[in-house]
Amino acid sequence: MARTSSSHKKPAGESIPAGQFKAHCLELMDRVRDRRLEVVITKRGKPVARLVPVEEQEREAAGFLKGTVRYRGDIVKPTGERWDADA
Repeated sequence: MARTSSSHKKPAGESIPAGQFKAHCLELMDRVRDRRLEVVITKRGKPVARLVPVEEQEREAAGFLKGTVRYRGDIVKPTGERWDADA
């Protein structure tokens, strides 16, 4: 069976040797994020890793702050402060 070329193309990318990747890592990360491209990292000319942009997911409205609030002590204990509900 003959292979057919796919009509789906990946975003334009580039290849970089591991040594250059190490020297320019932060710059490459910014470029991948901003341009939404893929960088293949090679070692001795062979691909060993791929740096790709993260697909951002939409946050759910319910529960998105879970784990972000900290409290100290008893949050239901009376404070001792007097108040009048009719005021």
